[in-house]
Amino acid sequence: MEISEKEDLLEQIMIEHGSDLVRLAFNYVKDKETAKDMVQNTFIKCYENLDNFRFESAIKTWLYRITVNQCKDYLKSWNYRKVHAKSFFGNAVKSMFPSTEEKVVKNSEHEEIKKIIFSLPEKYREVIFLYYYESLSISEIATVTDQKINTVKTRLTRAKQRLKIIMEEANIYG
Repeated sequence: MEISEKEDLLEQIMIEHGSDLVRLAFNYVKDKETAKDMVQNTFIKCYENLDNFRFESAIKTWLYRITVNQCKDYLKSWNYRKVHAKSFFGNAVKSMFPSTEEKVVKNSEHEEIKKIIFSLPEKYREVIFLYYYESLSISEIATVTDQKINTVKTRLTRAKQRLKIIMEEANIYG
């Protein structure tokens, strides 16, 4: 593939999948700028390996897989752990003195649902996010997460069950 063809294809891929990949990365790293960095790294790897891509699967699935791996590697890194500890203490202080705007946002139903989803263990949160927010099929989720299809189905079912219980409790006690 010629360089200009490769660059044109990458530009098309970036336009088509960029915002979806940022949302996916944000689901893991929970920081907008870091999510953008993860996606930038994904596009670099995409460009470097575009000649090797055989189109046996959808390019979207391939990009999701790269992004998930980027995020997981980042979350294991020493830098993340150091920064995460600092932000945890900073956020603890901020939460003692929330602004009016933060109070309004926290009271919205959308934020409540997001909190409930983020309270799930990662293996359930991951499949819920990919299935409902990214509209991936179960087989695509299996490819992205490197799991068997039956494992994805089981995790999705269990995640739905947990969400139902948590949401019912929130309505009763909330």
